[in-house]
Amino acid sequence: MDREQDELQFLGLFGIYKESYKIVYKWRKIFSQISLTLILPLSFIFLAHIEVSNILFSRILRSEYALDETRPYSPLYKRTKDLVTKEWVTFWLFKAAYFTAMLIFGLLSTSAVVYTIACVYTAREITFRKIMSVVPRVWKRVMITFLCTFLAFFLYNVVATVVVIVWLALLYSTRGDGHVFVITGIFLLILYAVGFVYMTIIWQLASVVSVLEETKGIKAMIKSKKLLRGNMWVVSIIFIKIIALAFVIQFSFQALVVDGWAFGIMGRIGFGVLFLLLLLKLILFLLVIQTVLYFVCKSYHHENIDKSALSDHLEVIYLGDYVPLISKDVQLEQV
Repeated sequence: MDREQDELQFLGLFGIYKESYKIVYKWRKIFSQISLTLILPLSFIFLAHIEVSNILFSRILRSEYALDETRPYSPLYKRTKDLVTKEWVTFWLFKAAYFTAMLIFGLLSTSAVVYTIACVYTAREITFRKIMSVVPRVWKRVMITFLCTFLAFFLYNVVATVVVIVWLALLYSTRGDGHVFVITGIFLLILYAVGFVYMTIIWQLASVVSVLEETKGIKAMIKSKKLLRGNMWVVSIIFIKIIALAFVIQFSFQALVVDGWAFGIMGRIGFGVLFLLLLLKLILFLLVIQTVLYFVCKSYHHENIDKSALSDHLEVIYLGDYVPLISKDVQLEQV
């Protein structure tokens, strides 16, 4: 980054976009290598999962339809039922493999991009080989933070499910005004979406904190929450835009590739490659932006990072003996 840290706090919405683009453009060779090695497989897995899930689920629906049309307790009924069971097992095993692969490549991509931008910030020498040697040592900390976030999301969804069940029970028992319950349902849906986006933003910034500071897990999430104070609206707008773009890419892929038989094989392949490249670019900029936001939030709260201390911190990671620096080494006293 060409800017001094005390200037980063004045970056607005478009300033953050511009700063992220400048970093990617200036170091395009390194980011291209990271993209081809880590982000491209991540994007391919995400899109391929949509196509394969559609195929597997279509087979399950056909088998279950055949099961409904078969006379119960006949030999054919038993074979069809066994087939349905196997297809469901295959479907859920594929889902498990998909989430595992997404988790691995997602954490590795995050670690690589965050470390790279930290090296840019401290003016350290950057090579692709060096980055790839560091990533396996850093991603474990990001993994711990992800697991804590996953638990938080799980509890959040449990609470949301309980609220929905209570809402439906009240709807059934009182048989009151339907418009009131519809409005209440919309309000609950909006409230759930706001909470989901908020937790997602905290998780994204906590991943950066886990690499650049000594905190991880729940402590990294608490630190992320503190850093976001005063910048939540700007950060929310950025992430909502990114989520919306990701949804557009997914919806378009579903319509033009998965269900786009009218375009022929070559047309579907062409659209598939296009959406793959678009998703790759989107993920790359998401990871760069969330790291830039970390420095912006630190600057906003006047938590100036000592570049020499951070450089030593990165060198410790590179040497393989990851002993995190204590807070007083990483950041100066708050102004």
